[in-house]
Amino acid sequence: MEKGKLYGLGVGPGDPELVTMKAVRLLRDSDVIAVPDKGSGEKTALKIVETYVQGKELLYCATPMIRDQNQLDLGYEKIANEICALLDEGKNVAFITLGDPTVYSTYMYVHKKVLDKGYEAQLVPGVPSFCAVAARLGESLCERSERLLIVPASCDVQDTLDVKANKVFMKAGSSILTLKEQLREAGMLENASLVENCGMESERVWQRFEDMTQSSGYYSIVLVKEPN
Repeated sequence: MEKGKLYGLGVGPGDPELVTMKAVRLLRDSDVIAVPDKGSGEKTALKIVETYVQGKELLYCATPMIRDQNQLDLGYEKIANEICALLDEGKNVAFITLGDPTVYSTYMYVHKKVLDKGYEAQLVPGVPSFCAVAARLGESLCERSERLLIVPASCDVQDTLDVKANKVFMKAGSSILTLKEQLREAGMLENASLVENCGMESERVWQRFEDMTQSSGYYSIVLVKEPN
């Protein structure tokens, strides 16, 4: 029996209309949809594509928000083995992931393991969340010779603040208030904007990050422009 193929599908930042035509086709053609499951109950990526996967077999993949690398690797290995078993049955599997699979995506760890096991896997790009955020704010990410720096806000960002570039701080979440104070101390807060849950029903926008006085959710992105 011919083995199936794994597709890592970027489904965009949250708006179902931003799912690409290629992703829609592969969702409809695939036998199984692999769904990341953080254990919190809400499965954001699945909600975005629910129209296209009605009646499909679903494989829920536990991807808990933990920092223990050994536990994470064991989890990714388990997911890869489950997917490979489906591929052995000749089934094509579409693993859905928010935004683009090449940008801070959990899927990439599974992708590499499946490839290492000798199976075929393909990355399918999606609209990155920070591109959607810039569009929502009506801002460019970079013009002319400007540079763009993408930073995971959940890590220490202090060493990035002196870099001469427009900055995107992704997945700010629980670090949002700390980031705000760091930007204030660096004199950068007045050039910062925030979008939470871009394209989703719960979207919130602050054109001036300084005006935000409360914490925000995991899918929060801060855009900081260099002064003209």
